[in-house]
Amino acid sequence: MEDKKRENLEEDKKFQEQKEEVQKEFKGFFQSLKEYIPQLLNIKRDTDREATARTIREGISIKGQTAWILVFSILIASIGLNVSSTAVVIGAMLISPLMGPILGIGFSIGVNDVDTLKASVINFGAMVFLSIITSFIFFSIPIFKEATPEILARTKPDVRDVLIAMAGGLALIIAISRNKPQFNTVAGVAIATALMPPLCTAGFGLATGQFNYFGGAMFLFTINCIYIALAAFAITKYLKFPMLKYINQAKRKRISRIASLIAFVILAFSIYLFYQLYLLNNYTIRAEKFIKDLKEEGVNIIGDNSESINYQEKEIKLYVFGNDYSVRDMERWEEHMEDLGLRNTKLTILKSQDDTGIREDIDQIKELYINSHQMLSSRDETIKEKDLRISELEKDLRRYYANEVQFNRVIEEIRINYSDLQEIRFAREFASNFEKIDTLNIVSVKWKNKLNNRKRKQQEKQLQEWLKTRLNLKQLEVRQLN
Repeated sequence: MEDKKRENLEEDKKFQEQKEEVQKEFKGFFQSLKEYIPQLLNIKRDTDREATARTIREGISIKGQTAWILVFSILIASIGLNVSSTAVVIGAMLISPLMGPILGIGFSIGVNDVDTLKASVINFGAMVFLSIITSFIFFSIPIFKEATPEILARTKPDVRDVLIAMAGGLALIIAISRNKPQFNTVAGVAIATALMPPLCTAGFGLATGQFNYFGGAMFLFTINCIYIALAAFAITKYLKFPMLKYINQAKRKRISRIASLIAFVILAFSIYLFYQLYLLNNYTIRAEKFIKDLKEEGVNIIGDNSESINYQEKEIKLYVFGNDYSVRDMERWEEHMEDLGLRNTKLTILKSQDDTGIREDIDQIKELYINSHQMLSSRDETIKEKDLRISELEKDLRRYYANEVQFNRVIEEIRINYSDLQEIRFAREFASNFEKIDTLNIVSVKWKNKLNNRKRKQQEKQLQEWLKTRLNLKQLEVRQLN
């Protein structure tokens, strides 16, 4: 009995020791994790503040070669937008120097550097002016005035553009602030934030007189610039870059207040823009959900959703046909709009009970398609027949030229070997006994007068045998010309 109790005590003691050991391991794991996470996310340790400030200040200037690089990159981007080539637009963004002045604005505000701020603003204005002028000149050419999908995609900002600009700006300033800057990150941010396409689209809007395109594109460009500069300002403050000191303390305080005010205004304006875009995006999503629900219900809606939704007027205008919708249907749809959060939104239904005209148009389109398909099929058959005929003619032509070349060579050899010949002719004779057709190769010759009859016959026989061998012919007859 005592042995059993002793065994139980030993087992309890061993279990308690194992439990304490597991607790120590967990405690050590969480302690290590707690120490590792701050190191993982720490960006202050590897920051080279002097090199970062120098890199940003050197990248501000838009002069000389940099200005021409900007002009050519804008030209490439404009061409890419015109042909709807994403690859060309990306290539243009990789070589563009647009980021420099924008980073300079955010950085200079963060360190109270008024000279850098002035230079950044001036170069930023020059950058925008050169970009818009270049794209304006390109799109002023009549053959390049078409509004392609790539251009239209840059006319309406989205709340996601704000998030991209903010994330891109943060990634950019962090990458530059490292001991060894990651320039591949700089290139990636240039592509992601897409500063060039909006400027090209703004030039397109001016060139074509479509000022709504110009306004939308410049709005998108402004959003990107503000949030990139804001990200640079925030990281500059977080990494505690040294503030620029002035001998005149009063001037330093005044500049510091102005910089703080500018930073506050930019921050407030950026928050306002983000909120407005969020409301627009949220309203559009809910309105599209409402239209989708109506379509699933069987309502025949014509047109694109973007044309049906008017956020400014808080109206959804739908073009429907095929059925007569009652007042109860309208009430039910309006209730559904409220359930989706589309309160105070006006629903306008433009309906056509008689869809005969539309159906006739559809039938005409079907008929045109069938006729076109038949024409294409008939054309393909004709092309095949012509290709076959051309192939046969080419074979005949090759044979003809081959024979012509062979005949020319044979004539030259006959002239050398048979000097007594005055004239020679080649021909093919077709003969028939009404049961079969035979082809006979005829060589007609005319000898010089000095040749006697015996020698002539001997030469003709020799010529006949030689030509059969030379031309690979089974039948060949030599005759005299009269």
